[in-house]
Amino acid sequence: MEAVNGLSGTVGVSSACEAIGMPRSTFYRYRRPKIVRAPRSRAPSHRALSEDERKGILEVLHCPRHADKTPRQVYASLLDQGVYLCSVRTMYRILSCEGELRERRDQLRHPEYEKPELLATGPNQVWSWDITKLKGPVKWTYYYLYVILDIFSRYVTGWMVASRESAALAKRLIEDSCHKQGIMEGQLSLHSDRGSSMTSKLVAQLLADLGVTKTHSRPHVPDDNPFSESQLKTLKYRPDFPRRFGCIEDARVFCREFFRWYNAEHYHSGLGLLTPEMVHYGKADKIVEQRRSILIKAYRAHPERFVRKSPQPPAVPVAVWINPPENMERGNQLDTKSGNVLSHNC
Repeated sequence: MEAVNGLSGTVGVSSACEAIGMPRSTFYRYRRPKIVRAPRSRAPSHRALSEDERKGILEVLHCPRHADKTPRQVYASLLDQGVYLCSVRTMYRILSCEGELRERRDQLRHPEYEKPELLATGPNQVWSWDITKLKGPVKWTYYYLYVILDIFSRYVTGWMVASRESAALAKRLIEDSCHKQGIMEGQLSLHSDRGSSMTSKLVAQLLADLGVTKTHSRPHVPDDNPFSESQLKTLKYRPDFPRRFGCIEDARVFCREFFRWYNAEHYHSGLGLLTPEMVHYGKADKIVEQRRSILIKAYRAHPERFVRKSPQPPAVPVAVWINPPENMERGNQLDTKSGNVLSHNC
C-alpha cells in the first residue's frame, strides 16, 4: 500500500495500481478513514432470567446431588420433584457463560500440525518417499517396497524391496541414494508421511549428518505426500502387476523392470510428456525444441488443418509445489491438480 501511495503522486493512481496489479477500489478502500463505532447497548429481554435466578440455578447444578449429572438429567430429576427452573438449553447457556462446559473424559488432545509447503525448481531439491506393501504368496504375508522420488522430475532415485519395514533399511537406502545423486549439504529436503520408519531417530540422525532437511505430512492427510502416492498408484495399476508375488525375488525382478520403464520410457503427463530421466538429467529443453521444430514443419505443410494457431509441445513445469500457498503470485499458471507451475509471471 505504501508503494501505491508513493507512485500515485508521480504517475497517478490508475497507473500505480495497474503497475502492481491492485484494483483501484482496493486502494481507495484502504485510504478511506475507518470509523470506529461504539457497540450498541441492548436492553435485556423481558424473558431473561434475573441475576438471582441464574445464581440459584448454578447452585442447584453445583450441589453434590447434581454435580455429576448432565443438565438433561438434572432437568428430568427436578421435574419428577415438581420443580421447574428453566429449560435444558438455558442450563447449558448458563454453564457456558461460567466456563464450565468441557469434555469430562480425560482425552488426548492432538496438537495442531502445520501444513507443509515445499517448492522445487529443479531436480534434487525435494524428494518424497514412502513404503507400500506387496502381497506375498499366501494370506497375511507381505513384502515392503521403499521408493524415493524426486518431485520435480518424478525420477525414482532409489528403491528397495525388503521382507520387513525397518528404520535401519530406510537409513541405508536414503544414504545410498544421496551418494549416487551427489547430494551436497543444505541442498535437499526429504518429505514423507509419519510412518514409524520415517519418524525414527536413525533416519533423523542420518539426515542431520547429511545436511538434509526433514519434513512430514500431517496425520491422515494423504494429499500432503501426493507424488509418492501417485507413483505407487502407477505401479499397482500396471496391467502386468500380479495379485501376489511368489517370493521376494519375484517382487524384486518385477520392480527392477518397472522402475527402469518408469524412469526411462514412461512419458509422464505431469512433465509435458517427457520421461523422468529426460527432466532429471537436463535433456528436456533440447527435446522440447526438437518437438517444436517438427510441429512447425507439420503446420507449414498443412496450415489448413490447424484452426487457431500452430501446434505447440506440452508445457514443461518450471516449478513444482507440495501444498502451494493460497496467496500464490498473480500471473502464475498453476495446475492445482498436480502442483506444477507451468509458467512464471514476468
